[in-house]
Amino acid sequence: MRSIENQRKIILSEEKTPLIIEAGRTERRYFRDVFRYRELFFFLAWRDILVRYKQTAIGILWALIRPLLTMIVFTFIFGKLAHLPSDGLPYPLLVFTAMLPWQLFASSLSESSNSLIGNANMISKVYFPRLIVPSSAIVVSFVDFLISFSILAGLMLWYHHMPGWRILTLPLFIVIACAASLGAGLWLSALNVRYRDFKYVVPFIVQLGLYISPVGFSSSVVPVKLRLLYSINPMVGVIDGFRWAVLNGKTFLYMPGFCISLAIVLLLCVSGTWYFRKTEKTFADVI
Repeated sequence: MRSIENQRKIILSEEKTPLIIEAGRTERRYFRDVFRYRELFFFLAWRDILVRYKQTAIGILWALIRPLLTMIVFTFIFGKLAHLPSDGLPYPLLVFTAMLPWQLFASSLSESSNSLIGNANMISKVYFPRLIVPSSAIVVSFVDFLISFSILAGLMLWYHHMPGWRILTLPLFIVIACAASLGAGLWLSALNVRYRDFKYVVPFIVQLGLYISPVGFSSSVVPVKLRLLYSINPMVGVIDGFRWAVLNGKTFLYMPGFCISLAIVLLLCVSGTWYFRKTEKTFADVI
């Protein structure tokens, strides 16, 4: 009798703590599941990398051509025609050091915002933490970023500009750029599941952000009284910090504005995770 009673207690305890937790059940178990499903994260990331370059004529060269052509256009428009200041640096170098973090952010945002729709069949059939999908989409853009970095290295050699100790802070600004794209991507991916109009909104946001961010020009051209307001754009602090790290402090870095940009990024990540978790339990029903 005692053995039967013990088995009954074990069964009841297992019913109270199921091994598979449904999406949106508990916060603590959810993020434990995110770690348990880390192999799925790497699989999705590797699959996206293969799909990106599968059956392309020039393969990974696309990661080099896009920022290079954009740099040439911006150098001609802002440097040659508009004659904007370059902080004493070669204008192509000034533009490309901003183009790298911007491309990382823009590409990551586009990939993550459409990631749930692209994996609709898997989401509607099996359980796994949906947070893995938009997070893994950022890896593809990071690979493009690493490939494009070779052009920056070549430009620095061409213009005889060597980085100093500040290059050690570069990973910090890369992480901030990824965090900004993830936070915004969580919002847009969740909204895109319910309102398909957002797939048209994302390209507009990316295109508009390119021109209002200090990619083709230095932030030093912004009037002093508008710099705090301008820093509400989270990519302002990222781009200025990236330039400051790579170009050995020879570019403008407005610390109050950087702190505001960093706070906006943290707000995006926290609020994006909150909204994503709030709506995640309905993804399989409406996707």
